[in-house]
Amino acid sequence: MATKGTSRYSSDVLAEDRHRPRRKAVREVPLSRDLVVEDAEEAFCGAVVAWDKATVTLEDRHGRRRVFDLGPSAFLVEGELATLVRPAAAPRGPLRSASGSVAVPDARARTARESRIYVEGVHDAELVERVWGHDLRVEGVAVEFLEGIDDLPSIVADFSPGPGRRLGVLVDHLVPDSKETRIAERVRDEHVLVVGHPYVDVWQAVRPSAVGIAGWPEVPRGVPWKEGVVRALGWRMETGEAWRRILGSVRTYADLEPALLGRVEELIDFVTGPHPDGP
Repeated sequence: MATKGTSRYSSDVLAEDRHRPRRKAVREVPLSRDLVVEDAEEAFCGAVVAWDKATVTLEDRHGRRRVFDLGPSAFLVEGELATLVRPAAAPRGPLRSASGSVAVPDARARTARESRIYVEGVHDAELVERVWGHDLRVEGVAVEFLEGIDDLPSIVADFSPGPGRRLGVLVDHLVPDSKETRIAERVRDEHVLVVGHPYVDVWQAVRPSAVGIAGWPEVPRGVPWKEGVVRALGWRMETGEAWRRILGSVRTYADLEPALLGRVEELIDFVTGPHPDGP
């Protein structure tokens, strides 16, 4: 029972308790590449490598990447609770495409040139589009896929390369004494450039750190390569789903191996460069 002159309801229960320590304000930290942060709940520590409106991607010292939702008080920065926010202003300097070239904002696709680039399969084409799509549209270069290299001689013959009509070809596993190398030699011409990377499949041209794996596994002879990779990595998915996961990890040229980067740049220069006998 309340004593005379007092009331159990006389104090404001919503008023601040003067004896309770005030909660320290959580600071907001602008996102920037290479900023090292720790996820407050899962204790994953890594450097910021990318972000969008709702998420941030961190990469730890082992090359593993994780995507986290941006939210209030969701991270630790220098040991203190923080909220990561997008930068207030875009960085100075020209915009860059995924290939690292200067981007042309709002550029319309140029009318396609007669010259073309051929790649072996749909995965190769999707990867090239992922990184060089902007550049190719600006230059008016179409990319098509062969579904294998065995029919390359007949495809080149049907294309009829010539002045102003160049053909560039990207080949998987172009190494000495391979079947691919022998076929490539049959079609070489001043108007045809065949280049390749050393990988069995274009999957290997994606840096393992981008995918979040230690390295691409060795697959025994006689085992289909893609299926063997999925099995060795312990991924419980079909190869199509595995490729979507791999492709989704590629954001810029930095996620690809130099052995592929140089060859694609070489092909683009070849099919877009000036020719003494044509445009």
